[in-house]
Amino acid sequence: MPTISARIERTPYETHITTPTQVVVSDEPTDVGGQDRGMKPGELLAGSLAACTVITLRMYADRKEWPLDAAVAHVDYSYDREQKRSRFELQLVLTGDLSDEQRERLLEIAEKCPIHQILEHPADFHTTLANP
Repeated sequence: MPTISARIERTPYETHITTPTQVVVSDEPTDVGGQDRGMKPGELLAGSLAACTVITLRMYADRKEWPLDAAVAHVDYSYDREQKRSRFELQLVLTGDLSDEQRERLLEIAEKCPIHQILEHPADFHTTLANP
């Protein structure tokens, strides 16, 4: 995976998140001083889980040649500061002429998406300062 960079300048709190080929804008709502020009960081996190989930389902259904017409993942994210725990509530909407067994298998596969696995297991962080 390429390095992901985030840059903020003087416009509160508009942040440009970049890869070598893409740009996404993150921001905060106007009621906390932002410009509301993009999703909040927590929304991007939940969006990453939602996107990874439906991509994983699409890949699996295609490989199995199952009639999945569309997959939608609704994600609610909350953080309990006291418990220092995140909670992700996922609701999947699967459309297509799928059997009950196929739907159940897709539910199992949803929890195997890479972002789900990353969030579910402990992570290590190492932060350093670099020269400008």
